[in-house]
Amino acid sequence: MQLRYSAAAVLLLLSLLSTISAHNITKILNKYPDFSTFNHYLTTTHLAAEINSHETITVCAVDNAAMSDLLSKHLSIYAIKNVLSFHVLLDYFGAKKLHQITNGTALAATMFQATGTAAGSSGFVNITDLKGGKVGFGAEDNGGNVDATFVKSLDEIPYNISVIQISKILTSSEAEAPAPGPSQMNLTSVMSAHGCKVFADTLLASAAEKTYNDNIDGGLTVFCPGDDAFKAFLPKFKNLTASGKQSLLEYHGVPVYQSMAMLKSNNGLMNTLATDGASKFDFTVQNDGEQVTLKTKLVTAKITGTLIDEQPVAIFSIDKVLLPTELFKGLAPTPAPAPAPVADAPKPAKKGKHSSPVAADAPADSPSDDAADQTADSNGAVRFNGERFIAVGLSLCMGLLLTAVSF
Repeated sequence: MQLRYSAAAVLLLLSLLSTISAHNITKILNKYPDFSTFNHYLTTTHLAAEINSHETITVCAVDNAAMSDLLSKHLSIYAIKNVLSFHVLLDYFGAKKLHQITNGTALAATMFQATGTAAGSSGFVNITDLKGGKVGFGAEDNGGNVDATFVKSLDEIPYNISVIQISKILTSSEAEAPAPGPSQMNLTSVMSAHGCKVFADTLLASAAEKTYNDNIDGGLTVFCPGDDAFKAFLPKFKNLTASGKQSLLEYHGVPVYQSMAMLKSNNGLMNTLATDGASKFDFTVQNDGEQVTLKTKLVTAKITGTLIDEQPVAIFSIDKVLLPTELFKGLAPTPAPAPAPVADAPKPAKKGKHSSPVAADAPADSPSDDAADQTADSNGAVRFNGERFIAVGLSLCMGLLLTAVSF
């Protein structure tokens, strides 16, 4: 019993630890209306999902007034993402740690540095303890100036996530540099060059190609079936109507950019390019460790590779064609019928002291010489066609023998 309680306690502890380790930056900042603009742009630039996917992180948030200063520069959304990613430190800095920095200064890597866009160490932030108990922050490429200061801690889950307020936006000429818009990449060429040529050729011949291209600027994620999978599916595809073919192709695209890290941290239902009101055309994203699957009610496909992942476009290969129920209702699995109730087996007749058992389910005119119906019981009696006869032959023979001897 003691062992059972110990195991339960361990399971409870593991459950609590897994709950503690998870964090959601959007929910944290939703508690602070003064940071609504900062929170909004974390979502718009998809940085929120990337923040949530890291186990150890520090977010240097700025209030709405400081965000107004940034927005007045009229930067592109891509440059804004670079600037905000500069405010996400890839280490844990709670209020206590900030005031106890070894040697009074530290360089912290940022999410901007991790993108590989920053040259050299320009994606690092300098954190310095200043006179009067203040802590200063400054971009490493800002000439050593630490002109933003720590204001207060907003939320801390020790060694997991720290959300702090700093006084102003960290300025970085490299982060603010005009970022090129998404190139009008040839999506089908990328697919064809990476094992998805059959799907790409089919897309080229459909109006769905324009739908894909129209969504590149705003963000696009494509799940492209490999050649073997789509070849095997072609006979069914050819049987669809023209609108059905377009819907199926659009079903493999999602109108937002989703990196692999985002897919792993944002499991759940996902709308597609084919979604239209009551016609949901959605599927469920689910991951088991590093493996990510896409589940419809008819099929489960695995992501097998990354063809390209450059915001705002990501293309992943999958091992099966996704089948929406809106087009393939006839393939939906039907529930198995309930098993018919089993009739109760006939109960054997009770054996009385002077009674003989009645034959079970034996017809009255059964032939008496059917060897299959003959068995012997433990009392030495014979069961013949279900009837029990007492073996008296031995007594009769002994009587005859004694009579013969007397003569």
